Amino acid sequence: MATTTYIPVEQYLHSTYEPDAEYVDGEIQERSVGEFDHSAWQSEIVVFFSMHRQEWNVRAFTELRVQVAPSRFRVPDVTILENTSPLREMEQIIRTPPIAVFEILSPEDTIARTMVKLEDYEKMGIQTILVVDPKGPKYRYEHGSLELLDKATLELAGSKCMVDFGEIEKLLE
Repeated sequence: MATTTYIPVEQYLHSTYEPDAEYVDGEIQERSVGEFDHSAWQSEIVVFFSMHRQEWNVRAFTELRVQVAPSRFRVPDVTILENTSPLREMEQIIRTPPIAVFEILSPEDTIARTMVKLEDYEKMGIQTILVVDPKGPKYRYEHGSLELLDKATLELAGSKCMVDFGEIEKLLE
């Protein structure tokens, strides 16, 4: 029978994981990353938002720790933050709900584990939670379910920005 080693949150916050791991109620959870498609989507989402950084007053970051609850730290593939202060003054671990987060699916990801993560984001107050299948459809998570996105463009709630998957796919070419 497998055993789980529980560690205190402070130990997690002062440890290094390659790639960064998530912390869920005392347990370290590895993340699926590293394949080309995953990395390419992650990079081009950041490029897309960087192209609109001044217009929308946002910044895009990869693999940034987000504290979604007192004992839960998630690491979204891409996090979109309002650019309200100089970088040196921004939270090192995000505790204010981001404008949006993106999860890019890897072959190892399971629906059950992904859904728990998405629920954590929603409970934190993140209004736009997007899931990208690099070789397939895009989804929006809302109220416990995944909604298939039938449009390439989606406005991000609570902000003046949007995501255009058609433009991101052009960047991938």
